[in-house]
Amino acid sequence: MRYLALIYQDEADHAQWSQQALAAEQDAYRAFGDEAKKYLVGNGIALMDSNTATTVRVRNGKALLTQGPVVSTKEQYCGHYLLNCRDLNEAVQVAAQIPSAKNGAVEVRPIIEFGTPSNN
Repeated sequence: MRYLALIYQDEADHAQWSQQALAAEQDAYRAFGDEAKKYLVGNGIALMDSNTATTVRVRNGKALLTQGPVVSTKEQYCGHYLLNCRDLNEAVQVAAQIPSAKNGAVEVRPIIEFGTPSNN
């Protein structure tokens, strides 16, 4: 079964990390990618800070754009991994190894499979 591991961190806190701490985090993510390779579907993704987001809502047939994320929270969604695991327990064990789980949060959600898209 596939699961999405959504990674959340406090951007304000993360922005104050030293270059050494940021480099150590990048090393930890590389190590995670190497160690968890058998569970990963493709590569993980990282997002730019939430202040670069544009939120789109359609009301009365018109697209309304708002700069910033959908909601303001202490921790922001900053990336994800798509996992292929036996069950939720295994997915949670893998997610617990994601470096941001130590200072942020990782939400694990089952994927609903709709079928294979065509290559048109």
